[in-house]
Amino acid sequence: MSEDLPKEALKTVIEALCTPATTPDRFDPRADQWREKAFEAALPALLARTSAKRLRSRLLVHADEKTLATLAAEGTVTAADVPAILRTRRVWAGLVSGLARHPGQVEAAIALLPRLASHEVERVVEDWDPDRYTRAKWTASAPSLPQALFDAVLEACLTPLAAYLLLPEPEEGWEAASAFSKDWSLELGGHSGWAMLARCPERWAELAAHSTFGAAVQHLLLDQAETRAQDARVHAAGADPDGEELPAKELAPALSEDLLLACLPALCLPELAELPNPQVTARRTLHHIAHRVHNNPRLADLAADRLHAAADALVTRGQLLSLAEKQAGDYEFDGLVLRLAEDLALLSANPDHLAGACVQLASMDQPAVVSPAPSRTLIRIVDDSRDRDYDRPAQLLERHSEHRRVQALAALAANPHTPQAAVTDIVNMLHPAELAWIAEKVEGPDWFLNSAAAVPAAEDEDDGVLRLLSDDGLAQHPDPAAVLQSWLDSPAVDEGLSRSEVYRAVVKSRHHTLEHLRQIPADEILSRHEPEVALKILLDHCGRSTDRWAALAAAMTFEYDEEKITFGELLDSLDGAPARAETS
Repeated sequence: MSEDLPKEALKTVIEALCTPATTPDRFDPRADQWREKAFEAALPALLARTSAKRLRSRLLVHADEKTLATLAAEGTVTAADVPAILRTRRVWAGLVSGLARHPGQVEAAIALLPRLASHEVERVVEDWDPDRYTRAKWTASAPSLPQALFDAVLEACLTPLAAYLLLPEPEEGWEAASAFSKDWSLELGGHSGWAMLARCPERWAELAAHSTFGAAVQHLLLDQAETRAQDARVHAAGADPDGEELPAKELAPALSEDLLLACLPALCLPELAELPNPQVTARRTLHHIAHRVHNNPRLADLAADRLHAAADALVTRGQLLSLAEKQAGDYEFDGLVLRLAEDLALLSANPDHLAGACVQLASMDQPAVVSPAPSRTLIRIVDDSRDRDYDRPAQLLERHSEHRRVQALAALAANPHTPQAAVTDIVNMLHPAELAWIAEKVEGPDWFLNSAAAVPAAEDEDDGVLRLLSDDGLAQHPDPAAVLQSWLDSPAVDEGLSRSEVYRAVVKSRHHTLEHLRQIPADEILSRHEPEVALKILLDHCGRSTDRWAALAAAMTFEYDEEKITFGELLDSLDGAPARAETS
C-alpha cells in the first residue's frame, strides 16, 4: 500500500478491502480472490496506520489465524487487539506465542493459556520458532523463550494429570473400555505433560518433589523416561548406521538412582487403590506396575518390599487367582492368564500366589503347532542366508506366539519364591514343542531344565507338530484323503491362528473330496480360499433352480459375530428349496 495514501482515505480503503466483491446481481468469486490478495498485502500497513478500534476490529476480523500470529510476532498486532480478535474466534497457540515474543506482553500471553484447548497448550512452546526448519542462514533467529511462559505452559500441561490423581473417578463407559485396556496408560499418559518434562531434564528432581505436581511428575517419569530414551537411541542409531552401538549395560539410564528413589511414592499407583470394580482395576494396576519395573529393572531391588506388598494386596483385593473357567468364544481368557503369570513372576514373593499362577497356566489349552505346506512365499522368506532349521518344533511354536505359556512358566520358575512342585506339575503336562522350547530357549534354573528333560515320551509320540504337506508330498502316502481328514480332525482347527492354514491346505489340495469341503466353514470356502472350487460345486448343486439360487443368496450373510455354518450345512439348507426351474 502506498505511503502517500492520506489518512482520510483509510476508512474507505478498509471498507472496500473488507467487503466481498459483487456484481449488480451476484457474488463475483474471481474479483473476490483479487480483493483477498490485496487485503493480505495491505493488512500490515493498514494496521500500522490505524488506531481507531472499530477500523482495527474490521481488519482483524477478516485476517486468518496464521497472518494474525505472524503480525503478533512482529508487534503489529498487540495484546490490546486480543478482545477484538476473540469476538469471532477462539484462542490458538500461534497467537499466544506471537504475543509472548515481546517482553511487555508475556503476562497477557500467559493469561490466555487457560482458554486454549488442552491438546494445544504444549504447542505454544513447540511452535515457538515456526521457521526453524526453513529459515535462511542470514536471517535472525527467534528470540529465546521466556522462562515465565515455559513455566506456565509446563504447569498447564501437568494440571490435567495432577487433577485426575486427586480424584480418579472413572468416566461413563469405563467398564466397557477396560476390556480393551491392559493398564492405566491412557489415563496416566499425559502426552503434553511428558513433552514439556522432556525439555527440562535438569529440573526433574525439583519437579518430582513439587507440592502440587510432584505425583504427576513421578508417574510420568516412571512410565515415559526410559521408554522415550530407548526410542531416541534407536532413532539415533537409524540416523547414523555407521555409528557404533553401545552395549545396553554401558548406556546411562534415563533416571538416576536418586530420581528413582524420589519416584517410589508413585510406583504402586496408590491414588488408584480404591477404585470400584477391583477385579478389573487391580489387574490393570498390577500390569502397570510390572511394566514400570520392566522398563526400569533397578526398581526390583530398590523397591523389592514395596513391590511384594503391592502385588499381594492387588491379588487379594481383586481376587485375581479366582478366574472362572474358560468359556467358548472367550478370546480374553488366555491373555488374562498369561499377563497375570508374567506380572506375578516379576513382582511377587508369595509362594501361594505364584503357585496359583502356575495352576492357571495349566488351565490353558495346549498349543496348536502347525508347519505350513511348502509354498513360493515360504521359499522367498526362508533363504540360504537364514537358519534352514526353521521347521524345528520350538521355532514353529513361536510363529503364532504359542510359546507364551511356556515362556511365562519359565519366568515363574526363575522366581526363587515359586514352589518347584507347582512348576514341575505343569512341566509334565506340556506339549512336546513346549518341552523342546525349554531345551532350546531357557537358560535356567537347572532344576527347571532337568525337570523338562526328564519328562518321559511315549514310544509312539511324535514332536506334536501338524505338518501340512504339498500335493506331491501327499501323493507319497497310500491314502492322501485320510491324511487330509487327519488335518481336519486335529486340535489345530480349534485355534483361530492356525485353523485358516489347515483349511487353506485342504481346499487347495487336488486330493480333497466333497466330504472334506463339507466340514469346513462356509465363509472359508466361499470367500477366502479358492472360490472357483465352491463355484463348480454350487453350479452342480443349484443347477437351473431359481429357488435354490435365491436360497443361496439369502444364506450368504456371514456376520462376524454369528455362529459359523459349515459348507455342508449350507448345501443341505439349499436342498429344502423346491427345485423349480426357470421357465423364461
